[in-house]
Amino acid sequence: MTFLPVVARELRVASRRRATYWLRCGAAGSVIFAGTWIFVMMQSERQSPREIAAALFYMLTGCAAFFSLFSGIRATADCLSSEKREGTLGLLFLTDLKGYDVVLGKLVAGSVNSAFALAAVVPVLGVPVLLGGLTLGEFGRMALVVMNALFLSLTIGIAVSAMSRAAQKAVGLTFLLALTLLALVPACGALLAYRRNTSIIEPGFLLPSPGYTYWMAVALNYTGHQAEFWQSLSLVHGMGWLALGLACLVAPRSWQDRPLGVRRLRWRERWQYLLGGARSERAQYRRALLAENAFYWLSSRARLKPVLVWLLLGSTAGLWAWGLWKFHREWLDPVAYVLTAIWLNIALRVWLANEAVRQLAEERKAGTLELLLCTPLSVREILRGQGLSLQRQFLGPVLIVLVLELAFMLAGLRQIDSGDRGLWLAVWPAGMVMFVADLFALYWVAMWQGLTAKTISHASAGTLVRVLFLPWGGFGLVMMTGGLLSLAGRTLPNPEWQFFLALWFTLGLAADVGFGSFARHKLLNEFRLAAQERYSTRASFWQRLWRGRSTGPERRVC
Repeated sequence: MTFLPVVARELRVASRRRATYWLRCGAAGSVIFAGTWIFVMMQSERQSPREIAAALFYMLTGCAAFFSLFSGIRATADCLSSEKREGTLGLLFLTDLKGYDVVLGKLVAGSVNSAFALAAVVPVLGVPVLLGGLTLGEFGRMALVVMNALFLSLTIGIAVSAMSRAAQKAVGLTFLLALTLLALVPACGALLAYRRNTSIIEPGFLLPSPGYTYWMAVALNYTGHQAEFWQSLSLVHGMGWLALGLACLVAPRSWQDRPLGVRRLRWRERWQYLLGGARSERAQYRRALLAENAFYWLSSRARLKPVLVWLLLGSTAGLWAWGLWKFHREWLDPVAYVLTAIWLNIALRVWLANEAVRQLAEERKAGTLELLLCTPLSVREILRGQGLSLQRQFLGPVLIVLVLELAFMLAGLRQIDSGDRGLWLAVWPAGMVMFVADLFALYWVAMWQGLTAKTISHASAGTLVRVLFLPWGGFGLVMMTGGLLSLAGRTLPNPEWQFFLALWFTLGLAADVGFGSFARHKLLNEFRLAAQERYSTRASFWQRLWRGRSTGPERRVC
């Protein structure tokens, strides 16, 4: 019998997949683009080669380590739990396969793209070494840190997936564990040291953190503390093997559907009461939503979803209350206003995109979307129901954030110089308009991606890249082009801040209007066709492009 047959199969499948090669090229190209942009911007400011090399190296390796640490959320957090929901995991254990065969096979299947992307990125990270100021030892340590973080994240994800059944629970718990190791455990150590009136944090709070391993890999910190670096690296690596061993033990024993005992049934009833109230209240809630729109009820059955968004705002308000209590009026600073607004804007954008993707993607994957389309419910009513669900969840928090940003703008006018007030008064309204435009675009693009993408993670990533990341990529490309022309000796006018603000606003609004209009048109005209395409092989990008140009729009399926 072949050793690790599932692993061998997944590697053969990945070697024949076009996306494997395109992802490696895309990852390396993204790092090259970001590094070139940083180099050009710093070179235009006449920075020394050593300073440029240090900035390039630490920024790129920091981004790579952050990507590695949270790769398990996308790659492995739902790999085994999805098999449980579909009822196919038990079929694997009816064969001669052992627990480690299945776990390692799913680990390779989920992580091969992340591992290949990292393998393409790591050699690029060595380019700043050629500029001077960095050593090969520091580059080697950073490469070990990045690969170690990826291993830990993937194994944590598959261990959580082996113990979970719901996708949201698995993804959330994986994210929480990664965040705990990265920041919460060192923060507890810092808090304990603060309570003891000392600046020395106990090593037990620092060594398990991949962030501390990254910090100790820097040459200045590594000198004289070599033992701490290798201890932290070994401990993080050992936690990865511990998580992998736990997954191998749990997976063969967690796929069966066991009958619930009396105690668990009582806890389920209490949880249902907490989520939806008494049975009469749930029935009344159901009748009210069904009277408005059937799909609205289907998307809003989890009544606590709006509460979670309000908890985000409440936790931010709690942080502000702590800052005012601790630092008094020093906390009321324009930098705090800007950082708070950026945090809330990004969190609400990403959250709304994920929620808009999830419902249609899950219905399509479960095969129930075709059943919905066989009912008198029209496509427009389905889209309206999804919109009402998102409005119920996000409308109140979005309005509060807009009012809060207006208050930040007015409060900051008293604290900034008179020469910067024009910039201040222009950036805040532009940011608020862009925030609202992004939310509308994310609504349409996310639903179309959820209907057509292969998985929920692909749909979420595709939505965020189109609406949020592409405008910033275009903005960076324009700035890099100007820097390259300046380095080539071309005399260019020195633009004011109005040019950069107008460029950012125009690119962002163009992406919102373009992608949002395209997705809306597709949803209204090809919804049924996209819903039934899961039964057929999806054509490649070039085939779809040529078919669209040569034969016109595809035939709609009634």
